[in-house]
Amino acid sequence: MSDRSHGDGPDRQPTRVTLFLFATGIENSDPTIQNGRIRRDEMEECGHYDQWQRDFELLGDLNIRFLRYGPPLYKAFLGQGRYDWEFTDLTFAWLKQRDVIPIVDLCHFGVPDWIGDFQNPEFPELFAEYARAFAHRFPWVQFYTPVNEMFICAQFSAAFGWWNEQLTSDRAFVTALKHMAKANVLAMYAILEERPDAIFIQSESTEYFHADTPKAIKSAEFYNARRFLSLDLNYGYPVNSHMHEYLLDNGMTREEYHFFLDNTLRHHCIMGNDFYHSNEHRVDAGGGILPAGEVFGYDEITRQYHDRYGLPVMHTETNFDQGHVGNEAVDWLWKQWANVLRVRNNRVPIVGFTWYSLTDQIDWDVALREKRGKVNPRGLYDLDRNIRPVGLAFKKLLSQWREVLPTKSVCLFVPVMFPSEYDEPVAARRREGWRRYLRHELKSKPELRT
Repeated sequence: MSDRSHGDGPDRQPTRVTLFLFATGIENSDPTIQNGRIRRDEMEECGHYDQWQRDFELLGDLNIRFLRYGPPLYKAFLGQGRYDWEFTDLTFAWLKQRDVIPIVDLCHFGVPDWIGDFQNPEFPELFAEYARAFAHRFPWVQFYTPVNEMFICAQFSAAFGWWNEQLTSDRAFVTALKHMAKANVLAMYAILEERPDAIFIQSESTEYFHADTPKAIKSAEFYNARRFLSLDLNYGYPVNSHMHEYLLDNGMTREEYHFFLDNTLRHHCIMGNDFYHSNEHRVDAGGGILPAGEVFGYDEITRQYHDRYGLPVMHTETNFDQGHVGNEAVDWLWKQWANVLRVRNNRVPIVGFTWYSLTDQIDWDVALREKRGKVNPRGLYDLDRNIRPVGLAFKKLLSQWREVLPTKSVCLFVPVMFPSEYDEPVAARRREGWRRYLRHELKSKPELRT
């Protein structure tokens, strides 16, 4: 997996990694279902705990350096000040030794039993403590997704009643969302105190709601404003008057809302957009939501999100099941890549693309809400670790485009620091510069200083 060379001398400059971030991920969802009686640990169900080394070796077969990955929160965070790093030490040592760059998922749809669920108001501070401990133990890690897909997690847990707290109300949805968003913000600050040049790739589902009839327009407009809430809070973007009333009517206080406006870290962020065939919806006259399939596609919907936040973009999740014909996932890969190129040609700064995940998954066809044990054939490899047609297509895509894309974007690159470069003098100076900047920023934020 070596695609770089170092200069000579004790103070060599860190090597600029290929300017486009091709990535995959290892699915680490861990929500609970059936009122907490069953934990859906995708790493366990897909065999990663037993085959983690083989999984990592597959990255070399694909020549991929960027991996969305992280320890399940419920296994690593045992209580306040108590952590189990045994498996994490083992796996992250392997990644560091081979200069694989992890984009670390710290919370992927679930919390430890002792925290309860996302209705717990203590979750944000507790999670920030965990994030700080992780960053302190693994200071060479630069890229993070602190809380993955906050909108989806709040919706599935507190609006649809599928996961975790299994509630079905607007108040529960807002409560879960504000706790996750605050946890995300506090975790970013905590990580930056340990790794001041950290970069946060906020993986979030990009959605759109189409009105089926004129009577559905009002409901569709509501849902199309609501879809932005997680990123609005995370990036300190002022919501519209309708959403402001919605938040306040459902339990968010004025002080809680202003916390997000006053504590944005958008200058450390890449906006990660996830897109699947199920991300567009039809809204009927009664406000009901039905699947729409792909109508606008990734290009148009990503443009809407970029117009709102103005941040660099990364396509952080997509996949499609391999069907009876055998080329269904390959066709979807081609379509997503065509959309990525369209986004880029429309002058939106897009910096990466991800097929998620490395291997097949279990029960995602029912969003994990029932334990059926059905294999979803959507990985680059199957669960026997044999490459699928989409894996071969992804490998070919990388080999063809890896060196082409940077030639048109030499002024835009992600300042990646390889794990092996962490102790270089120039890297230490860069961290110290960011540390001074962060200290200056915190002078005006007494709540965060404590």
